[in-house]
Amino acid sequence: MRMNARVWVGVATIAVVLCASLAGSGRAKAPDVSGTVVIVTSFPPALFEKFKSAFEKIHPDVTVFVRSKKTSAAISFIDERVNEPVDLFWASAPDAFEVLKDAGHLQQVFAEKGAGATRIGSYPIDDPDGFYRGFAVSGYGIVWHEGYLRRHGLKAPENWRDLTHKAYSHHIGVSAPSRSGTTHLIVESILQSQGWGEGWATLSEIGGNLATVTARSFGVIDGVLAERFGIGAAIDFLGLSAKATGSPVDFAYPAGTAFLPANIAIVKRAANPRAAMAFVDFVLSKDGQMLLFEPEISRLPVMKSIYSSAPKHYANPFSDELANKGIAFNADLSRQRYQLINSMFDVMITFRLQGLRRTWKVIHEAEAELKGLGASHMRERVQEARRLASQVPVTAEEAISPILSSVFVRHKPGLSVPLRQTELEAEWANFARDNQDRAYKLASDVLNDLHDMKEKARP
Repeated sequence: MRMNARVWVGVATIAVVLCASLAGSGRAKAPDVSGTVVIVTSFPPALFEKFKSAFEKIHPDVTVFVRSKKTSAAISFIDERVNEPVDLFWASAPDAFEVLKDAGHLQQVFAEKGAGATRIGSYPIDDPDGFYRGFAVSGYGIVWHEGYLRRHGLKAPENWRDLTHKAYSHHIGVSAPSRSGTTHLIVESILQSQGWGEGWATLSEIGGNLATVTARSFGVIDGVLAERFGIGAAIDFLGLSAKATGSPVDFAYPAGTAFLPANIAIVKRAANPRAAMAFVDFVLSKDGQMLLFEPEISRLPVMKSIYSSAPKHYANPFSDELANKGIAFNADLSRQRYQLINSMFDVMITFRLQGLRRTWKVIHEAEAELKGLGASHMRERVQEARRLASQVPVTAEEAISPILSSVFVRHKPGLSVPLRQTELEAEWANFARDNQDRAYKLASDVLNDLHDMKEKARP
C-alpha cells in the first residue's frame, strides 16, 4: 500500500509523540542497537561489571567490552593509540575529560540535552559545551581503618592539615597523581583551597609522614584494608563501598574537598556510536542511577530525586552539610598545569620519601623540644628549616604559563620525555635535595644546642 506525503507526515508525527511519551515515562523503549561497544574506564570491576550486566540484559544484541586503565594511562591510550577501538571514556576526573576534549578526541553530542544546567555547588554536572556528561558525583577525602587507629592510639583525621601532625608518621598511604586521576584531583583541591605555597607546604609535610606511595589509587584502600598503613587519601566510593560491605573502615570529607562529576563521553573515533549513546542513556536513567546505591558501588547519583530512596545515612552531595565543605573547583586551571603538577609531585615527594621523612622528623622533634622555651633565636632557625622544607621551585604563575607547562608530558615506560622536561626535573631534584639538607642541618643543630643547654643545666 502506498501513502501520500500528508499521510507520511501524520505517521511521523504520531511516532514522535509516542517516543516523547515513552521518554517522559522514565522507561523509554530501548533503541534497536547491536554489535560491540568498547569502554575505556578507570573504574573497578565492582562498578563496571554491574552496569555491563544490566545493560546487556536490556540490549541482548550488544556486547560490552571493557578496557580497564588508570586515568593517566587511559588519556594516553585514547590520545596516542588512534588505531585501537574505543567508543566510550568513563572515569571520575573531569580534568581528564578536559584534556581529551582540548585534544579533539570527544564527540560533541550532548549540547542539545541541556548540558551544564544542573550543578554540584558551583560546578556544572554536564560539560556546558556538550562533550561529556556527569553520571555520578565524586567526593575526595580521607579513609582510615578503625582497628589500626585504636591500636596505634591515633585520632581519626578530620582535614588535610591533620595529616601533617607528627603522630601520623609512617601511617599514611597515597598514590602518585601521575598514576592516579583521583590523587591528582586531591592534590589540585589542596592547592586550590589552600593556595599554591601553603598547599605545597601541606603536601610536603604529609609526604614526610607517608608510609608508601602506591602504584594505583586502588592500592590505597587495599593497603588500609590490609592494615599495611592506617590512613589514606581516596575517592569516596572506595571508602564508602568498603564500609557498606562490612569492612572496619570509615571515610570523611575534609573542608576544602572537591565534589565533582564523574563523567562519561563518546570518543570521536567510536565505531558504534548508537550503542555508545544507548549505554550513556542507561547510566543516566533511573534504573542506572539506582545501581549506584548498591553497597559494592556506593557512588553518589546525579539524579537528585532518587536520594529519597537512598540507604540510611547515605551521603547526599546536594545537601547543605556537604556542599559547605566543597570548594569552587577550577577544572580549567587544573587542565593548564596537569602534567607539570604530576611531575613536580613525583620529583618533590614520590622520589624523595626517605629525605622528606628524615627532614620532617627532625623539624617536628625540634619544634616539640622548643615548646614552652623562650629561645627565640632557636625558634627562628626551626621556622627557617620549615620554610626551606616546604618550598617548591615554581610559582603559581609559572605553573600555568604555556612556556613552562607545555614542556611536560606523562612519563611512560620505555619512552623518553622532552629534553627540556628532563632538565627541569633534574633542577627540581637538586632544589629539593639542597633545601631539605639545609633544613635538616638547621633543625639538627637546634636539637644539638638544646641538648647542650640541658647538659649544662644539670647540677
